[in-house]
Amino acid sequence: MAEQMEKQAEQQGFAQYGLEDSIYRALQLLGLQQPTPVQQQVIPQVLQKRDVIAQAQTGSGKTAAYAIPLCQLVDWEENKPQVMILTPTRELAMQVQQEILDIGKLKRIKVPALYGKHSFRQQEKDLKQKSHMVVGTPGRVLDHLERGTLFTGYIGYLVIDEADEMFHMGFLEQVEQILSYLPENRVTLLFSATMPKAVEQLAQQYLREPLRITIAGEPISSRRISHGWYCCDDTDRIDLLLDLLKVHNPDSCIIFANMRAEVEDIYDALWDDGFSCARLHGGMEQWERTEVMRDFKKGLFRYLVATDVAARGIDVETISLVVNYELPPERETYIHRIGRTGRAGHRGAAISLVETYELQELKQIEKLLQQPIEQLPLPDREQVAAAEPAFREKMEAEPEAKGNKNAALHAQILKLQIADGKKAKIRPVDIVGTICAIPGLQAGDIGVIQIMDWVSTVEILNGKGEQVLQALQTKPIKAKVRKVTKAKY
Repeated sequence: MAEQMEKQAEQQGFAQYGLEDSIYRALQLLGLQQPTPVQQQVIPQVLQKRDVIAQAQTGSGKTAAYAIPLCQLVDWEENKPQVMILTPTRELAMQVQQEILDIGKLKRIKVPALYGKHSFRQQEKDLKQKSHMVVGTPGRVLDHLERGTLFTGYIGYLVIDEADEMFHMGFLEQVEQILSYLPENRVTLLFSATMPKAVEQLAQQYLREPLRITIAGEPISSRRISHGWYCCDDTDRIDLLLDLLKVHNPDSCIIFANMRAEVEDIYDALWDDGFSCARLHGGMEQWERTEVMRDFKKGLFRYLVATDVAARGIDVETISLVVNYELPPERETYIHRIGRTGRAGHRGAAISLVETYELQELKQIEKLLQQPIEQLPLPDREQVAAAEPAFREKMEAEPEAKGNKNAALHAQILKLQIADGKKAKIRPVDIVGTICAIPGLQAGDIGVIQIMDWVSTVEILNGKGEQVLQALQTKPIKAKVRKVTKAKY
């Protein structure tokens, strides 16, 4: 009886979709046991190769909803991209790339990311190698298409992710230009938290009899998020923010501002007052933004001050407070902002600083949210003073490092670096042949191989990395023993 119940429970999970063993094992190692509502509805439709319009909020699991079936559908043997995924920001492109790489890790899926402020030449080199999918921002993807460095003849699947944000950022025209380069006989998937008229028109024009899936407010309204607002004057906004943060004293917090100059001002004020903080905005170099996002996910600081565009790729489950330093220009952006808290069963809070002339905008947000936002009393000096010791204690304490959800998957993989590449005429087949000649190793133990001019990398799966590393110290690759070390990236 117990075995029957266990089998029934398994069939209700990802096993019901008949996924390849490599993908199913990756999901298990990633801790993904049961599909979310949007995944339950989207995955089977994509597997049946149907066009889909999915309306679901931030944090609903929509990336995995298309990544899982697309990893299943791609032909590993094909060298050219079969899937194109468009995202509105660099950070989101990197986040989507990583999620697909994790889900497709054991199938050896390769996914170059194409976005601005990153070497075009390096992206061109990546595209010349074996690629199963590409993910990128409209501007840079279009740049590659116009220069002929991105081949689209085998693109059978297109994903337009966060279409409403594409509209708000003025990218829909570029999206339409990209569509003109793609085969007409393709599956198109459109994901959006809201459905502005322009997005609806795009869907009607380019999708073929799409199935409409709406997860109506589920990710936000069902979460345990409290909403409140404080009346403020523009002259005392930063001082009020500092007081509120000390009173609320969250473990992890994002403060949203509309402009990068305001982000800098808020960051300076927090830093001067001893807050454990960092900032994120479009004026920073890409490596800085990547480093800040990585450290925030690890829990190395508690307060992140960010613009909306820069924060689009942040996926952290334990953010306890979101602060709108000012109301966003688009009311739909409020939904995206608060979607950063109250995830994975945790409680969350969202507070906004609002001037009296913005009350009508606040009412529009309440209408969209379908619930009232409570006005909260301003803290007095006694409350702030009473909260100060606990706040200082938390700032001086060592932050607790957060676990990485893909740690179990990556623990079974060791990436090796070989000190030779294309210039030494090294080919993937040379590396595969050498590794498969090691006793106990087979092709299924070899992950993604990347051959560059002077160096190559290979991922060894199934916990066999140390064995391969030791063997390659004396075993020749293409008739010569090469220097092989653990890769640092």
